[in-house]
Amino acid sequence: MAADLLLARRQQRIPAVLMRGGTSKGVFFLAEDLPADPAERDRLLLRVIGSPDRYGRQIDGLGGATSSTSKVAIIAPPSRPDCDVDYLFGAVAVDRPVIDWSGNCGNLSAAVGPFAISSGQVAAPADGLATVRIWQANIGRRIVAQVPMLGGEVLETGDFELDGVTFPAAEIRLDFLDPGAGADGRLLPDGRTLTRLDVPGLDPVEATLIDAGNPTIFVDAAALGLSGTELPAAVDARPDLLARAEALRAHGAVAMGLAASAAEASETRPHSPKLAFVAPPQPHRVADGRLLGPTEADLLVRIFSMGRLHHAMTGTGAVAIAAAAAVPGTVVSRIAPLRADGRVRFGHPSGTLEVGARIARNACGGWHIEAVSMSRSARRLMEGWVRVPPPR
Repeated sequence: MAADLLLARRQQRIPAVLMRGGTSKGVFFLAEDLPADPAERDRLLLRVIGSPDRYGRQIDGLGGATSSTSKVAIIAPPSRPDCDVDYLFGAVAVDRPVIDWSGNCGNLSAAVGPFAISSGQVAAPADGLATVRIWQANIGRRIVAQVPMLGGEVLETGDFELDGVTFPAAEIRLDFLDPGAGADGRLLPDGRTLTRLDVPGLDPVEATLIDAGNPTIFVDAAALGLSGTELPAAVDARPDLLARAEALRAHGAVAMGLAASAAEASETRPHSPKLAFVAPPQPHRVADGRLLGPTEADLLVRIFSMGRLHHAMTGTGAVAIAAAAAVPGTVVSRIAPLRADGRVRFGHPSGTLEVGARIARNACGGWHIEAVSMSRSARRLMEGWVRVPPPR
């Protein structure tokens, strides 16, 4: 009897790696180590992260109680001959039993190549750069990572500094290939560079709806009564502002054809689309106290993630910024079009980031984003087994 009781209460032991990728952290798994049934898999992953947590802290799990640290990634053998590995990303809600699989995490994308090499899923040279071709299964797009190698192992330490991450590390270059085609193949889902969003209780808002990296809604900071220099603490302390931002995001999701209603968008897909607000460059203090001068960025951008303001910039948000800067007439490009070198540098709450885009006209006269490039870093924080209690 005691043995049966012990067996029923024994925790599962599942191989996992806790990784930082860019300005995010997540728990990485091999698909073969997780349940095949999606519902059972999601129940297990929620428990791993510690959600839903009515206290909002995820104390009894590996989540960090923020959108940047409540994430999971599942790596599987390639489903396509032109890729080396499949990558599925889940954004885990802190206070609700929801894992949003609708979009990608561009920051964690930087950790996929290192994880795939270190776990033996992808062969790599002993020294130099390993090219890892990633199939991003959430959005059906390819990413190419250049991962540094030294002595037969992934090189994780180095001098590359990324605003939003305290310590330097080795640089990983990411190329997001053909990121600007949504499910219907359109960079601009409604075919317009500017769209009027009518949200009950708000004045009409002019927005750019773009599907690049993740579906993203860009508005002027002034449309939310903001300057564009705000830091997360100031925004997150205002429930009224967060509610307005979510209402705008949810109605934008409907306009993009991603949800049947604003209520559905808020309930089932909190991860995407993203809402970002932009402003011309101006001097201000960033999160670590540094003064960001007006010439250090081409524009300022802040982005909401899972209902809160992101502490830096989502990787897919950077992709969307580059794409929107490349298309004339968008909310982004009217402040900062791509420079002659095909790049744009934007300010975010933790500093700046530069991204580049290759763009061309398609056969129909529209815009086609061939690739968006940026540099990130990644590091294994802990590897071993995660313990998961049995279902209650």
